[in-house]
Amino acid sequence: MPRIAQSALSAFLLATAATPALAAEPAPLAESVPSDLPRTAAPVHYAISFRPDLEKLTFTGSERITLEVFSASDSLTLNANNLRISSAQLTPASGGAAVALTPAFDENAQRVTLSSGKSIAPGRYDLEIAYSGAINTQASGLFALDYPDKRTGKEVRALFTQFEAPDARRFAPMFDEPSYKATFDLTATVPDQLMPVSNMPVAQVDKLGDGTKRVTFATTPRMSSYLLFFGLGDFERLSMTAPDGTDVGIVGPAGSGDQSRYALESLAPLMTYYGDYFGVPFPLPKLDNIAGPGQSQFFGAMENWGAIFTFERILLEDPAIASPATRQSIFTVQAHETAHQWFGDIVTMAWWDDLWLNEGFASWMETKATDHFNPKWHALLGRVGGREQAMGLDAFATTHPVVQKISTAAEAEEGFDAIAYQKGEAVISMLEAYAGEDVWRDGIRKYIKAHTYGNTVSADLWRAVEDAGAAGITDIAHDFTYQPGVPLVTVQARCTGGKTTLNLAQSEFSLDRKADAAASPQSWRVPLLIESGDAAPIRKVLQGKAQVSVPGCGPVIVNGGQLGYFRTLYEPEMLARFAKAMPGLKPIDQLGLTADNLALARGGYQKEGAALDLLAAIPTDANPVVAEGTVERWGDVYGTLSDDAAKAKLAGLVEQMWQPRLRALGFEPIEGEPVADSNLRARLISTLGAMGDKEVLDQATRRFAALASDPRALDGPLKTTWLAIASRNADADSWNLLARLAADSTSSSEKQSYYTRLGAARDEALARKALGLALTGEAGTTSAAIITSVAEEHPALAFDFVLENRAAVEKMLDSSGRARFFSRIASATDDPALLPRLASLQATLPADEQRPIERALVALKERFASEPRLRGEIAEWLAGK
Repeated sequence: MPRIAQSALSAFLLATAATPALAAEPAPLAESVPSDLPRTAAPVHYAISFRPDLEKLTFTGSERITLEVFSASDSLTLNANNLRISSAQLTPASGGAAVALTPAFDENAQRVTLSSGKSIAPGRYDLEIAYSGAINTQASGLFALDYPDKRTGKEVRALFTQFEAPDARRFAPMFDEPSYKATFDLTATVPDQLMPVSNMPVAQVDKLGDGTKRVTFATTPRMSSYLLFFGLGDFERLSMTAPDGTDVGIVGPAGSGDQSRYALESLAPLMTYYGDYFGVPFPLPKLDNIAGPGQSQFFGAMENWGAIFTFERILLEDPAIASPATRQSIFTVQAHETAHQWFGDIVTMAWWDDLWLNEGFASWMETKATDHFNPKWHALLGRVGGREQAMGLDAFATTHPVVQKISTAAEAEEGFDAIAYQKGEAVISMLEAYAGEDVWRDGIRKYIKAHTYGNTVSADLWRAVEDAGAAGITDIAHDFTYQPGVPLVTVQARCTGGKTTLNLAQSEFSLDRKADAAASPQSWRVPLLIESGDAAPIRKVLQGKAQVSVPGCGPVIVNGGQLGYFRTLYEPEMLARFAKAMPGLKPIDQLGLTADNLALARGGYQKEGAALDLLAAIPTDANPVVAEGTVERWGDVYGTLSDDAAKAKLAGLVEQMWQPRLRALGFEPIEGEPVADSNLRARLISTLGAMGDKEVLDQATRRFAALASDPRALDGPLKTTWLAIASRNADADSWNLLARLAADSTSSSEKQSYYTRLGAARDEALARKALGLALTGEAGTTSAAIITSVAEEHPALAFDFVLENRAAVEKMLDSSGRARFFSRIASATDDPALLPRLASLQATLPADEQRPIERALVALKERFASEPRLRGEIAEWLAGK
């Protein structure tokens, strides 16, 4: 049950936490900050009251905005999207008659202009608006999610909000841009039996006697509108007091019980860790993480201040499908969103072009916190995978700088990509290594302290870190954040007289414009960490060419610890030394060298065989995270091939290398085993199964068949792994069994997993049958997971289905994720004839949504061009085995 009133302690904490945030006076928005709004006014405080109708999916609202007018005008312009205004009036805060305002909407610009018919003088006013709007069925604005009750299986409904980037304007007319910070009072009139939750604790509840109650939440600190949150449903809250005194809770569907326990226990210690790292205690009295059913094509969680929203599948630990990897996901997602509570919420980017300040930093902090609390997970090794994901985008002409040009709020949604997240994290890791951990942290603390409750640009961060002692960091940061692309460092080595002389040259790596990049490369100041055996590492910033000497004649790594964001092209003799020395290299360098060289081979900078020699040199008793990554890459190589004989030979080699490791681990999870071993087992089963390993396929068939008599037979850490193999190889009987299990499940996460697997069948008739379910609502209305699953094996079939049913499909997608969905459907195709059709689809989208499809088109063209060469080089390598 929700709390009816605040305790005295909560009231005290609230008062002391909010006071500093309330003191700031508004000022005109600086001309240097982009805006879709006139700079004539700014909000101070919002008092919003609304009543949702869960059956009709509508709501009514009223708001009073206290605002400051800076220059005389006869109108005020706010953001509004899909709202209807019934009345609006403006009253001087000092007293006086109210002036009626007439609304005029610009739907394309998502703005409403409220005209008075006479001049509005500078000063403070109260703007009162009565309005109404729609409750959406996708995750934008105020939205509804239907799901099976965990206790009864009966379908129930809950409400949530998602306001980033520009969707608070769907909830109320607002100055809906990050620099227009204000405080918020939120009041909701809701059914008595349901639990509301928002950014702040409940301050007051009034029972209205008609089956409803009016719930008022405490005033928020000064914050950006996209961080406001409201949720409503039949919820339960598991809570505890964190070591720093914050009341932390996990809010989930009633019946969640201990499924919330791990999330809660991992959230609490993060509060003290982050408060210490940032040098600022968490300023709100509570922090909830709210679990919602379903999923989104666009996001998995959102850092609303004091009220994180996370989709249930990555927050709750459903025993039917949970694995050690589930706990890793729960922890890392919470670590990311909780880092935002400081870096993003307390201090917020001034405009969306510095989005990376939020996302790149939270990604970096997530890894740091995960490694701190769970060192056996080897989280730092995961940065290589993140770097590769970023470089996979950054090596194409369609990339963009980390600090990107975003002209309108609508364009902001296209900025949530691997450049903002993973490249941002990689660049921050590199800069921290350059500055040193202590200097870097001191700079971050200066930055947070100087800009608490304010807005910043990237230059503010570099200034703070330089002031802390990191001389020259701004120049390096500018090179990697203001220009796009991937540096390429070419290395030649000669050993004479017991020392190795390195000749280094910096240019640019590209997958789709190699000749142009070589002829006119961009220039970066590239921090190198040169490591050779037991010698002291050498730090050097490379720009252009340089010569460096190191003692000894052993292997030399110029990107030691893989901390630099660049590709390294070693001459063949050096690669041969790496292959021989591979067992003795650090795990992160084993991962980084193989990833680097596979990418270089793909780009035509060297032969694929050189990269495969390195991959084959990874010892089969390697660190389990390295082993997992290696097996995954062998799976990628296998997926490149089209010739059955070549695939069979490669599969035989991989089985010969890696089957013994699987047998040593066993097919059954072991209680208390390291998480990394559990993940490796799942990867080995998955990859060997995809390659047709008979033992794995027999295991999958036997285990799946047991579900016919016992729906719980597969429950446990490997359930989704076995389901993936069985569903891919499904016949009509096993497909029907999977469909029955999906229909009967009362677990939102499990049901979603079953329905997704229905689309994975290689049998085209079964894939068509799965598509027949996609639009029925049986599989849920919040994602198109069946369609994307079908697209992995049958991209043309899925693409045709989407075009034939486009209107219905788009109702299942967030507007912000539509273009990503379309590009994903086509991404697995081997048919060049699909390219012009994808381009035609792109042309039907607004200009600010076209980037994902543009990227997909370029990547597909590059793949069609490079794969024939790669297949030949793989075949040549296999011939020598």
